[in-house]
Amino acid sequence: MLAYGMPTTLLSLATGARWQVTLWVWLLTFWLPGLATWLLYRAGRISSVELYERRQRPLPLLLTALGFGAATALLSSTAAYRAPLLLLMLGSITLAVVCTLLITFWWKVSAHGIGMGGALGLLVFLLLGSYPVGPAGPRWLLAVGAVAAAVSWARLALRAHTPAQVLAGLGLGAAVALGAGWLS
Repeated sequence: MLAYGMPTTLLSLATGARWQVTLWVWLLTFWLPGLATWLLYRAGRISSVELYERRQRPLPLLLTALGFGAATALLSSTAAYRAPLLLLMLGSITLAVVCTLLITFWWKVSAHGIGMGGALGLLVFLLLGSYPVGPAGPRWLLAVGAVAAAVSWARLALRAHTPAQVLAGLGLGAAVALGAGWLS
């Protein structure tokens, strides 16, 4: 959803295609995983939609990875939807969710931290790369950094994670986003 408002210099999609892409991405990356998690909860397979228990996280994470993978595949296979930066974002998120899934078999890492680290990593990549982010880029980085700090603090205040789990999430998210960006 955040990518929808990006300038066309960063996200080269026709205006009509932006609505379609937004709808598909929303359905596959938000609605599908959210509905699947809710159905798992209603069926008694998980005790909470917040997934506090590490052992209950793999199936919802797998379904989320499949949703992001499907969105990435759809956008890469449809010429009107193909925007390199959007594909980079969705592909790196898919990889981050798969990494989260694999780590979850042994340890509980902060998925919120991974998401915020990924957003920070993507912004750093855009600022250091040849993308025309404009003079507002550093302000966006500060704003996202402040949100990442607030989200991290909230995860700790809620006792949902330890500091190590939050920091590992932030680091993994940033590493995946930066790595995917530089490899693209």
